[in-house]
Amino acid sequence: MSNQTTASHQLRPSLTGENGGGVIILGIESSCDDTSAAVIRDGVLLSNVTASQAVHEAYGGVVPELASRAHQQNIVPVVDQALKRAGVTKEELSAIAFTRGPGLMGSLLVGVSFAKGLAASLGIPMIDVNHLQGHVLAHFIKESADDSSAPPFPFLCLLVSGGNSQIVLVKAYNDMQIIGQTIDDAAGEAIDKCSKVMGLGYPGGPVIDRLARQGNPDAYHFSKPAIPGYDYSFSGLKTSFLYNLRDWLKDDPDFIEHHKEDLAASLEKTIVDILMNKLRRAAKDLKIKHVAVAGGVSANTGLREAFKDHARRYGWTIYIPKFSYTTDNAAMIAITGAFKYADKDFCPMEAPAYSRVAL
Repeated sequence: MSNQTTASHQLRPSLTGENGGGVIILGIESSCDDTSAAVIRDGVLLSNVTASQAVHEAYGGVVPELASRAHQQNIVPVVDQALKRAGVTKEELSAIAFTRGPGLMGSLLVGVSFAKGLAASLGIPMIDVNHLQGHVLAHFIKESADDSSAPPFPFLCLLVSGGNSQIVLVKAYNDMQIIGQTIDDAAGEAIDKCSKVMGLGYPGGPVIDRLARQGNPDAYHFSKPAIPGYDYSFSGLKTSFLYNLRDWLKDDPDFIEHHKEDLAASLEKTIVDILMNKLRRAAKDLKIKHVAVAGGVSANTGLREAFKDHARRYGWTIYIPKFSYTTDNAAMIAITGAFKYADKDFCPMEAPAYSRVAL
């Protein structure tokens, strides 16, 4: 999708089948290093199975070739488990939704090829899903038929992950406009790189989160960018953190070990402040009170607490996803597929995967 999609003809189409029949969507996600499959019936989640890849920890980041090989090993058992846990046979599926991009090309090709083969063998339609759109629509995953926790349109969504930091104006499930985004590093990327500099390992997010709970968030102050509009920048923060750390290590070679909790807390506070300042300004300017957060960094405790604080101070109605829906998962792909299925927005068999694309 482009930065602004064409206007939707329906805000939220019905996800139930005609004449009381069930619409059953199998979702497949393989954009990075998690192989995931989920089954949704009439908008209600029946199963969500994910196989993660620990092999990348030793390399300090995801190795594309290793990721694609692991997907090849995981895709069949993950889909099999998702169907079994849902109590559904493959012959009952109405359509297969899959992540077409963006992501690592080798990883995407595994999921895309599997989806094409299964859809062709069953004679059912395919639904391509933009991975970033899936993260936003994770808020519409229902765990029961009477689940009414989804945000109303329009709402703002802060989409933050290892590769993206965006403020999205969501007018309908297929009408999203990016009003602000990072011009360099993403928030999650900055956290991972600072964690790596501190020797805390990969991925850095969970480690920084854990240490920050024990530290003083006002112990150290790092650079905050002065970027116009609603856009973000985290490269200056990363440089500031690196240079400060270099100077402190000159005086105390064990500085990191002695102060890692305070460093983590101060880093987290700086990043959360940068994110929330722009989001708060956007919500005020657009007069929107319904505000959501999505993506891997939405699991961060400090960011979640900031959302709760803003709800109290500014009267926001906030939407924070379950932890299982923050990272890459097939449930968000399946629910997006359910919306597109209701609009008969299908994908041709020859559609290729894509590694880069805007929301």
